[in-house]
Amino acid sequence: MTPSTPPPAYSGTDFYCDVAIPDPGALEVVHLDERVLAFHHTRPFWQVHLVVVPRRHIASLTAAGREDEADLRALIRVIQQVAAEVECKHGAAAVLTNLGDYQDSKHLHVHIHSGPRR
Repeated sequence: MTPSTPPPAYSGTDFYCDVAIPDPGALEVVHLDERVLAFHHTRPFWQVHLVVVPRRHIASLTAAGREDEADLRALIRVIQQVAAEVECKHGAAAVLTNLGDYQDSKHLHVHIHSGPRR
């Protein structure tokens, strides 16, 4: 899938468990290991827009518990690496996660973005 080709509409509650994690080949992946997936957003809101997710389901940042520590450590390492690459290439980067009603997909995910809104 190219960034200019919008994916079909998704109407579930966990895009990451339902679509992204089972089929990373359909995404523009920048990092994939046993714990973390990072890819270019399928419907970018900013000029540069990536998403980093734990591959194991964690509902949100505030729902994470002690049992999620290894996944969270791995997630932070990848966020740091991807954000550093975006910052180096584009001069700036922002890191964002949403909670509660702001969180459309009920799976912890972190946006890394740069540039103007699309």
